[in-house]
Amino acid sequence: MKEILCCLALAALASAQTPGETTGVIRQSTVRASGSAFLNVKPDQVRIDIGVVTQASTAQQAAADNSRQFTAVMGELRKAVGTKGEIQTVSYGISPNYRYPKEGGTPTITGYTATNVVRVTSDDVDNSGRVIDAASRVGANAVRGIEFSLKDEKAVRAKALAEAARQARANAETLASGVGLKVIRILRLEDASSPEVRPMEKAVMMSARAAVADAIPTPVESGSIRVEASVTVLAELGTQ
Repeated sequence: MKEILCCLALAALASAQTPGETTGVIRQSTVRASGSAFLNVKPDQVRIDIGVVTQASTAQQAAADNSRQFTAVMGELRKAVGTKGEIQTVSYGISPNYRYPKEGGTPTITGYTATNVVRVTSDDVDNSGRVIDAASRVGANAVRGIEFSLKDEKAVRAKALAEAARQARANAETLASGVGLKVIRILRLEDASSPEVRPMEKAVMMSARAAVADAIPTPVESGSIRVEASVTVLAELGTQ
């Protein structure tokens, strides 16, 4: 009976001691490591905001002029985009133009501005400049910018994550070998990066009117999109 009580007391003492104390119990050795991957991918989709801005003395006239000019622009855009994209209205509005007296006081309305903007989404990235030129030739006078993106962002990000995970494990193995140990298994695997793949935005360097006047194609370079991923691992270590 005394022997049994003695064994129980020793077991209780061992469980109560902190992991940092010398108890004769082997602690689990772990290492935390991280890995990163960067992929430069050519965009396969482009979005362009193109519009028509007109001004007149009355709201009705500004709207009528805009409608006439915009109808011509839409006709050219449909031909330029074809079956490789779509066109969607993103904004339309008519707003008064004010003149503010230098000496202060109540401003007066001098006219009205009508604005109609559409978004062209196309899979033909290399055709971006020609789309802008086609619209500007018949009256488009507002290009709000170009956004290059990927149609399947998840697939590209999955590749980056897989590479980052391999890099994280390799770093863990390097750290372990430096102290004479090896990775037994991965205890935890975490995605430490942002889940978003940010599209690349570019401004159109040449205005629509300048492109028409000089008959020079609008220069547009899609470049590449940088996809980043970071992974952190917690690995269990053992002897080699």
